Amino acid sequence: MNAAEDIRVSAEDRLRADLYNFLGLLLSHPPDQLLIDQCAGLSGDDSALGQAIAGLSRVAAVSKPRKVSSEFNALFVGLGRGELLPYASYYLTGFLNEKPLANLRSDMATRGMTRAQNVFEPEDNIASLMEMMAGMIVGRFRGPASLDDQKLFFNKHIAPWAGHFFTDLEAAKNSVFYACVGSVGRAFMDIEREAFRMTTG
Repeated sequence: MNAAEDIRVSAEDRLRADLYNFLGLLLSHPPDQLLIDQCAGLSGDDSALGQAIAGLSRVAAVSKPRKVSSEFNALFVGLGRGELLPYASYYLTGFLNEKPLANLRSDMATRGMTRAQNVFEPEDNIASLMEMMAGMIVGRFRGPASLDDQKLFFNKHIAPWAGHFFTDLEAAKNSVFYACVGSVGRAFMDIEREAFRMTTG
């Protein structure tokens, strides 16, 4: 990314991208002590998102990596499968590797997005989609995406199911630390959905 592209990203958009990246990081693999400490150091305001962030901070302050790793595995890995299947195809069709994944791959190719070589998960998993949105906002692919393009991608690939997934994550029987991650994700998706609804295009 060159300096000219970097300048076009507002401070507000940089914060949005940071939160998408943060969620992607927490949902892609169990956090280490450093990431848990970063969660514990967060503070929030009186908004729904701020309160969710404050809740994550409180739980992170008393969380240990081994326990959170066990929780992550129970939720997303499990014996055969985890408690939740964090994929668009599953949430939208009831099956993995269905049309939502094919549609996403087509849209990724159009935008110059490719799957990392060391990642074997289907691209429609929630962590990857959070990272894709962050990359579009800051211009990791072909320069910062326009707000209209962000809205199109969000409404097609994230809005139809991510809120439901984060609500399920909040309520999952194995969720403690990740219940708080679910609260942050749900509140953030609500903000993004409403913000995009108010934009033209």
